[in-house]
Amino acid sequence: MLSENSLVSDLFAAMVCCGVIFAFLLLWKETAKRGLDQKLNRKLVHISIGLVFMLCWPLFSAGLRGATLAAITPGVNIIRMLLIGSGIVKDEATVKSMSRYGDYRELLKGPLYYVITVTLACAVYWRTSPIGIAAICNLCAGDGFADVVGRRFGRQKLPYNRNKSIAGSVAMATAGFLSSVGYMYFFSYFGYIQSSWGMVFGFLVVSLASALVESLPISTELDDNLTVTLTSILISSLVF
Repeated sequence: MLSENSLVSDLFAAMVCCGVIFAFLLLWKETAKRGLDQKLNRKLVHISIGLVFMLCWPLFSAGLRGATLAAITPGVNIIRMLLIGSGIVKDEATVKSMSRYGDYRELLKGPLYYVITVTLACAVYWRTSPIGIAAICNLCAGDGFADVVGRRFGRQKLPYNRNKSIAGSVAMATAGFLSSVGYMYFFSYFGYIQSSWGMVFGFLVVSLASALVESLPISTELDDNLTVTLTSILISSLVF
């Protein structure tokens, strides 16, 4: 639908992408205002934004220009997190939809790490590398579903971390893996990457490693948005 070599088309794609992402952010801000459970609302933001953002990547052209313009959308949110998290800009709905305890300063930790990860995965790895897919899918789908499932079904705790559950870790590995494979086929349909069973196995290894690291006490101390991302990128660099 869009010309591969047209700057105007890339700019139009950037506007469409920004519109889609901010529409989702407004949706979750509204659900937060209307009383949806704060923890669930926060995780719905966590799961959806990065995955929806990746769905917009085929709108852009190949190469540095397309990657740079695509990265503008999460890049703008880096600035938003810094402004709101530092208290310069007041936005209670955003704070409520993205924080654990309703403290605006929380946005300078997990939410900021989140948007930085998505921005760098887009700008550096773009849609031709499985590393970017693994990083975003394990951060968004994996870590997001780990919390949602763990809170509802996580009665049996891990022996080395009583704050984490077996159900949550299984959900993380499963969601991260399945979403990674799904995006592999999505991007291979457009010819950006070549799907293979080897890549599927690589995604499995990355998701298992990410789930293991997320289950460790250190992920709670440092913030799992950071540890999961670093683990996904490191293991992906070894297996792909």
